[in-house]
Amino acid sequence: MSGCHAADRSGVHHWLGAVAIALLVLMPTAFAHGVKAGDLRIDHPYAVPSRPGLSTGAVYFRAISNTGTQPDQLLGARTPAAASVELHRMEMDGDVMRMRAVPAIDLPPNTEVRLRHGSANGHHLMLLGLKAPLKDGDRFPVTLTFRRAGEREVMVWVQTPRDALKPEAHTH
Repeated sequence: MSGCHAADRSGVHHWLGAVAIALLVLMPTAFAHGVKAGDLRIDHPYAVPSRPGLSTGAVYFRAISNTGTQPDQLLGARTPAAASVELHRMEMDGDVMRMRAVPAIDLPPNTEVRLRHGSANGHHLMLLGLKAPLKDGDRFPVTLTFRRAGEREVMVWVQTPRDALKPEAHTH
């Protein structure tokens, strides 16, 4: 009987060891997609795949959270993946979606600002003059410039979100 319990414990220890190794391998990936810059938390920068033949793309964020007591602003961005980056705001004007460049994106204190795809009223980073199409699984760096938090580089993952609009729907 004691040999049976020893075998059971050995199996449990083997299983726990495998789980621990899996967590150690996966944890850096899970946490690497959120970045801090001063009082700001930049959560999940991503881009959707670009349409073939278009030289534009967009970068979104699950959110940028300002956990501090002072307001901040996203003033601009740059990336080697595109010739230039503009801050854009999309707004519904009746039945028509209008997009325009804005000089900054306000990040009020103790607030979470979402920059999500498919948002009828929201912001995103517009990539102009893409050097190559954005393909599912690609990654590229973007340097964000904030008024108070300074510059911070984030890694953008190109992905087709579960609830994404088809890439054909995001045309500029």
